[in-house]
Amino acid sequence: MLSLLKRKSDADSAPAQPAWHPNFRNYEKLPDIKVVRTAFFINALAILVTLSFATYLGFREYNLRIVKQQIDQVQAQIDAEKKASDQAIALFKKFQTEETKVLEVDTFVTSKPPVSALLLRLAKTLPKNIALDDFDLRDARLTLRLSVRGDPAAASGYATAYLEQLRADKELTQFSSVDFTSTPTPNPTTGRMAVEFLFKTRPAGGKK
Repeated sequence: MLSLLKRKSDADSAPAQPAWHPNFRNYEKLPDIKVVRTAFFINALAILVTLSFATYLGFREYNLRIVKQQIDQVQAQIDAEKKASDQAIALFKKFQTEETKVLEVDTFVTSKPPVSALLLRLAKTLPKNIALDDFDLRDARLTLRLSVRGDPAAASGYATAYLEQLRADKELTQFSSVDFTSTPTPNPTTGRMAVEFLFKTRPAGGKK
């Protein structure tokens, strides 16, 4: 019995058997045995990014070239038509100048009443004790210079009555107003009262 126990303890205390040979492998220096290497993916990705960037730059350069060609074509067309355009502008400015002159003349003519008809109307309405000395039609006004018979008080009354008659005349509605330019004054040469009326014409197209 003791011998069995002793054997067992001897077996337990016996040293373990070492490996059949030592491991001298250096894994860092061993060759890579992968079928697809990691460097391949990195290089492929770098090439793809480079190609994409180059394609983008090429496309932009192409678009810029097209735009430049279009600009050159438009500029060439502008240069070719510039002379005709300048001539047209000069003619249009000349036309505007002439049109302004024509409109001024037209406004001047239409704003004035016909002289012959106006003189006939004044001659028809002129009282016996009043004489027409001067008829001055300019721009938008008419000036009448009259001589009135009678003493100063009576002559002033005749002149005022004739002024009111002209204001109420329905055939003289082309005038906006009729007024004295000054108070009647004696004329020592004729011995009559000198009177002056000012007629203001209405603007063309104005209300009557």
